[in-house]
Amino acid sequence: MSAYEENESKLMRKVKQNPFVPVGLAGFFAIVGYKLMKMKSRGDTKMSVHLIHMRVAAQGFVVGAMTVGVLYSMYKDFIVKPREEKTAADK
Repeated sequence: MSAYEENESKLMRKVKQNPFVPVGLAGFFAIVGYKLMKMKSRGDTKMSVHLIHMRVAAQGFVVGAMTVGVLYSMYKDFIVKPREEKTAADK
């Protein structure tokens, strides 16, 4: 049971370190679920084209979430942290 708790705490620690990964996964599954529900009313669109659009939308969301996460971490590392170090050095 301790290995399970250790893995669970490791997962939660990783989620706290990078909160955009679960956001990206949730968005991916939400887009795929929505597009699968809309599959019945796709009209004259071929199945392959509909699936390609679904894949592109889901991948676009994940890439966007990763980009926002990288930009946020760069902001913390290169803007906030030096600012905090400078104010600590001034005191």
